[in-house]
Parts: sequence; structure tokens; C-alpha cells
Amino acid sequence: MRFFNTYSRKLEEFEPLDPAARSIKIYTCGPTVYSRAHIGNFRAYIFEDLLQRHLELRGYKVHRVMNITDVDDKTIRGAREARVPLAKFTRQFKQAFFEDAKTLRIKRADEFPCATDQRYVDRMIAMIGALISKRLAYQADDKSVYFRINKFPNYGKLAHFDLTQLQSTGRVKHDEYDKEHIGDFALWKAWDEEDGDVKWDSPWAPGRPGWHIECSAMATALLGDQIDIHCGGVDNIFPHHEAEIAQSEGVTGEKFVRYWLHCAHLLVDGQKMAKSLGNFYTVPDVLAKSYSGRELRYALLRVHYRVPLNFTWKGMNEARESLGRIDEWLARLSKIARKEKVQRPAPTATQRPIEKPGFEEALDDDLNISAALGFLFETIRETNRAMDENKLDAASASALLDWWQRINTVLDLEAHAEIVVPTEVTQLAKERENARREKNWKRSDELRERISALRWEVRDTKDGSQLTPRSG
Repeated sequence: MRFFNTYSRKLEEFEPLDPAARSIKIYTCGPTVYSRAHIGNFRAYIFEDLLQRHLELRGYKVHRVMNITDVDDKTIRGAREARVPLAKFTRQFKQAFFEDAKTLRIKRADEFPCATDQRYVDRMIAMIGALISKRLAYQADDKSVYFRINKFPNYGKLAHFDLTQLQSTGRVKHDEYDKEHIGDFALWKAWDEEDGDVKWDSPWAPGRPGWHIECSAMATALLGDQIDIHCGGVDNIFPHHEAEIAQSEGVTGEKFVRYWLHCAHLLVDGQKMAKSLGNFYTVPDVLAKSYSGRELRYALLRVHYRVPLNFTWKGMNEARESLGRIDEWLARLSKIARKEKVQRPAPTATQRPIEKPGFEEALDDDLNISAALGFLFETIRETNRAMDENKLDAASASALLDWWQRINTVLDLEAHAEIVVPTEVTQLAKERENARREKNWKRSDELRERISALRWEVRDTKDGSQLTPRSG
């Protein structure tokens, strides 16, 4: 198994920290809950889901942690503008994240630590104290604590730039900065009026942690000083992951991460999908177009994680067509497998339908999902041809179904009976029920038309209204 390590910029053989136990520790950067995550964010989460599922298919036991950033510049600004407490402001977006992840069939991590949890704040303070004692950090005249980047020799190695070639602008208190504005970054931010009631006591001043120290504290608290794999989007490489390395290794003296894996951007019309650009879609936005969660999962999954993916509605239609081919193939196989009563053999590596490097081997090569799906659809073409010619017997069909069940533990693309109704349609249906209770038939008819325009039908039964997707 090989992965492209961002730190070395090379494909490397995967060697876990504990090969005998076959246990893998993975940390994945989760959402910053200042708004609903967009599908560009979910492209990274689906890549991480694919990674975990493939490692488990290959017999590894994965312990994965995904953090929730619920205190930073953006969340505080959002809560202030909404005039609600920070916890109340972020709660809605945490809930939305878990709903969307379920819609996209993303496996739950083992832990979802939140940055505001007191046990992690305490660890952040302890780590900052250790960095100060090692002279890797200092308290400035503004009472905030900063990391001395010029005292950490390896700073810049992940992003592959030379500090001497960049002009430092001094200290940077806000969470995000780029290569042109490099400087000592904030570990602890002294309280100011814009923070409102968001603050914790510390040995330096009342305030709050910087974004970067949050992940270092949560990762090492739950996974230890060294972890196997750390994932995120390419926009996390600098400054966030660069800072994580400096902070964590500065405290422990140990190599923090063995393999850094980063996912390329999701594009819209050739531009990065971003909230700041206003060119983003959320999961409910896509569902409102009458696409399903598994269709969106396929669309975000099908291109290699290190290749930028351009999101289009044409691509969503292609995803629907591809899943239709899989559904039809499985239906045909099931029909043939039922024709004869045969004992289905247990699936093993030697019972693959085609004797050549296949699905799992493709994923061993830096999660080459494009090649893996290519192998799947080649298998579908060949077996469809055999079924057309009545050359596939029940035992072979059963073996193919067993093989599909194995690879679908990674893909999770099989059709489920349940239908996910878009949030907008559900809301309109509730409003219509209220209108009917009030005998406002004109309003009820208007809402029915709006639901129909979103390609859904509402039927009134003795058990209440029922929603079904409209065909055609």
C-alpha cells in the first residue's frame, strides 16, 4: 500500500507505527461550525471516509478522530452578528454537519472532540506553557502568546517553502494568513471586546486559544504524541498543519505525523468552491434538485483525491447514470443467482471475477479510485455480455454478488430503500399541512405547486401527507 506524503512530496510505502497490532491512528480536520458545510468540504470528508474504509478492508483497525472547531475568529464573529451565545450559534451547524454526513453515508469517527470542551482547553494551556518554558513561545505586549517560528528549524517543511525567502510581517493574531504575511502565530489570544463573553482563564490573561493549538491538543490527547495519518484539504497545509507540526513536536520532541494526505479543491466553473467567493452548494442545495445522497457521494468520490474536481450538474447526471448501471447489473445477477439452489462460496481473494489487478489493488496505489471504478465497470461490461449470451451460471452470479458486497464496504453505493427528502420540500409540506388544518385551500394549492416545481409529489392519505419523488 502506497500513499503520497505531502511532507516528502513522494509516494511512500505505508508502514504503520504499530504494524504488529495492525492498528492505525488517523486525525482528520473536521468542520468549523460558523455556517453549514458546503460540498467542497464534504469532498475532503468523503476522501477520508474512503481511506478509512479501504484500510479496514485490508484488515487494519482504524481509530479516527475528527475535530469540531467551535471557537475561532469566524464562529465568534457569527455569534456576535446573530446576537446569540457562541454555543447556541454553533449547535445548529454541528447538527447540520452530522445530518449531511449521514446523507452522504460517511462513517462516523470514533471521537468528535470540540475545541470548547474544558478538558481540551486545559490541555491547550498546558501545551502553551511547555512551549514558553522551551522558549518556543512568548507573551507579547498585547498579553497574547505567540509561537516563535524562527526557533523551530523545520517550520515550512510541510508547505515546502524557505522562511528566509519570505518577509515576516511580525506577529499574526488572526487565525489565517498566507505566505506573503508570514509571522509568529497566536497560541493564546488575550480577550478583547469583540470576543464578548467568549473567554477562559489562563496564566497569561483571560482569553481563548488560537485555532492551530486546538488541533494539536485534541489530536495528542486522543491519539498520543505520534499518529499514523493526518488528513485535510490542501488549504489546510499552510498555515494550519504547518503550525500543528511546530506546536506538537515543540512540546513532545517526537515526530508528530508519519503520513500527511491532502485533498485537492472542489471547483465550480474552474474556480475553488468557497464561501468567501459565494460559489458554493450545500448538501440540501443538491438534494433540492432531486438528486440523492448516494448520487452526490458518487460524484464527489469518483475522481482521485489529489486531482481537482469540477462540480457540474452534468456530472451529477453522469453519477446518476453510473449508479443506474450498477443497480441494473446487481438486479440481473440476483435474478440469475436465484435460479438454482447453490451454496454460495465464501468470498476470498482467489474468487475475484477477473484474474488481473483489480479494485483493491487500485486503491492500494494511493487510493486510485478512478482505476478502481474503471475495474468495476469493466467487470460489469464483461458480465453483462456473458448474461446477454446466457453464459453466466448461478454459482458465478453468486460469486460476483459476494465480490460486490466486499467492495461495497468501501464504496457504500448500493441503493437503499429509504428516500431522503430535501429540507426545503419537507418544510413546504409542513406549511401545507398547517394550511390544510386552517382550511386555507388556496394556500395549500400554492404550496403543492411549489413542491411540484421541486420535482416532488405530495399525496394526502388517511395517515397524513406523503412525499414521493416525481418521475420524468
